[in-house]
Amino acid sequence: MALLKDQLVAQGAFLFRWRSVLPLLLAVPMITALPQSGYFEYRFGEFAEGILDIFCVLVAFSGLALRVATIGFVPSGTSGRNTREQRADTLNTCGLYSVTRNPLYLGNLITLIGFVMAVKVWWVGVLAIPITLFYYERMILAEEVYLGAKFGPAYEAWAARTPAFLPNLRRWRRPELPFSAKTALRREYHGFYLIVVVVTLIELLTDVVGKGQSLAEWMRADPDWLAFFAVGSLAYVTIRLVRKKTRWLVVRGR
Repeated sequence: MALLKDQLVAQGAFLFRWRSVLPLLLAVPMITALPQSGYFEYRFGEFAEGILDIFCVLVAFSGLALRVATIGFVPSGTSGRNTREQRADTLNTCGLYSVTRNPLYLGNLITLIGFVMAVKVWWVGVLAIPITLFYYERMILAEEVYLGAKFGPAYEAWAARTPAFLPNLRRWRRPELPFSAKTALRREYHGFYLIVVVVTLIELLTDVVGKGQSLAEWMRADPDWLAFFAVGSLAYVTIRLVRKKTRWLVVRGR
């Protein structure tokens, strides 16, 4: 019989490979809660709802900003979006990796908090956040076993002084490489557009399902959201074309 740690590592490797399924699991409570999402405006008013919507968007993008601040400093072969298997050509220990061992997962969690807040139903977060932490706990364990086997004492020394998740800013060490905006743009533009799509879709569904508006009524009442989606879509298409058709976003060693 396998040891408990071995079982958890195996679960983490499995979840790492299939982590793209996580959003589908989280979509279930969000969709289920939509009929209740209109209560917030009924209770607190339209102005308060508008302020909350803006706040949720800012929270979601702050998670992306954390990812950008991480990705922009790392060398190639690390901190990627690979899902088939673990990969790390070098061990990142500086920059945001000096204050937390998992800044990308932390950024994802912050973005998720923005999403669940936008639904405006309290129990969505009660379900979605623990599910996410369950996923991340096991994936982090699997990654730590991989990194410990590959980098040995260097990894153990870094892990001993660096928190696994919640940052300790007193541990900050300057990045060894300069920030590369092109690298961050090339590797995180999908995340940018995901936020644009999800927050627009949540806003649409909370009004249509939660308040009973028709699609035409929503479009007339919320032109700012349509403009937000249009600008975000244009930016995404532009970056994608630049990435596919040119080498402008390619930075040597990144």
